[in-house]
Amino acid sequence: MPPSYRRPPRFAVGCALAAFAAVLASPAWADPAPSFAELLAQLGQTPATLEAGALSDAAEARVRQARARPNPTIALDAENAFGTGPFSGYANAETTLSISQDLELWGRRTARVNVARAEAGTAALQRDLAVIDAAGRLAQVYADAEAAQRRAVLAEESLTLTIADARAALVLVEEGREPLLRGIQGESEAAAARATRDEAIAERDAAFARLTAVAMLAAPVTTIDTSLLDLPPAPAFVAPADAPTVRVAEAQRAAAERRIDVERIRSRPDINASVGVRRYEMEDATALTFGVSMPLPLFDRNRGNIAAAQADFRAADARLLGARQEAQADRAAARARLAASVSRVSAADAGVASAEEAYRLSRIGTEAGRISQLELRVTRTALISARTSAVDARLARVQAEIELARQDGRAPFQGAQ
Repeated sequence: MPPSYRRPPRFAVGCALAAFAAVLASPAWADPAPSFAELLAQLGQTPATLEAGALSDAAEARVRQARARPNPTIALDAENAFGTGPFSGYANAETTLSISQDLELWGRRTARVNVARAEAGTAALQRDLAVIDAAGRLAQVYADAEAAQRRAVLAEESLTLTIADARAALVLVEEGREPLLRGIQGESEAAAARATRDEAIAERDAAFARLTAVAMLAAPVTTIDTSLLDLPPAPAFVAPADAPTVRVAEAQRAAAERRIDVERIRSRPDINASVGVRRYEMEDATALTFGVSMPLPLFDRNRGNIAAAQADFRAADARLLGARQEAQADRAAARARLAASVSRVSAADAGVASAEEAYRLSRIGTEAGRISQLELRVTRTALISARTSAVDARLARVQAEIELARQDGRAPFQGAQ
């Protein structure tokens, strides 16, 4: 045999070392992530939900503050004192102690409370929407991490299959049944598979780090044992008439309408009543004082603020119309994507089964000399592609379930078994 044929044994040794290194590269310990259901139960401790809850509490506090009446004003006035002539000193002074109160006429307090209640209702709906969005983000990050873990496993299996096929090709080359080119091609494919495996492991570790951060876990996640990708979508859910985004837009429109009333009432005079006691030092006598005050609406009738509030209402009304149209379209699209993703998963699983059988038969045929290495390589590539497509199909099904759950106003996979 020519000296050039001494390269394949070295290639075989390199493949064996690569396989041994792949085993050593796998983690020796694992810290499984909690299941998605367990993480969902702790969703109230995430920053997004805590922020939304705090904003809702602040809005409720503003409602309580809006109910409070304005404080009265107490005043002490001294006249005709410390002047000249008969008004020198304090003997002829007139001292008045009075208290005044804003009467809040024209429904001023009621309008203020109505606006605060409307804003509190909006904040409560936004809090619910934030919880739904946080649940969807958690499901997406969990599914991404699990998909990355599966891709890393598939890359490891792909490297193992590539090395096994390269060894089989080496045997045929040494027997003279295949040219040396097949061995070189096998070495190149093993190097590419090794690089793909390393990249998949890096992506898996990054996805685990994101899951650890989003779920606020104390220990880093190194593996996922409870699958979310294999979990079927939630059963038929009786969704409310309007999506959460539409309900938020409706609440914002109602609040904008209440603000128009507030601005209109502000254009009316703010009447203030006062009562007091006046002391006359010279006569050594006292008397009561009464008074009513109000601004004259000569220059400022609050027309600019009224116009601005009306414009804000028109904008909120337009947002509500857009939200209804988008919610209707998004819900129909989400249902269609979910149905298509379920069919895609079934088709992908069937494709994996066919690809595995085709590869098995190709291996047998190659070892028997009836099938070429090229055909074996094609079936192996098809198997890897089919397994990857199965993972992608399950990830797409999770994404469709997340979107439909958001439109329904619920957490993803709620009620799924």
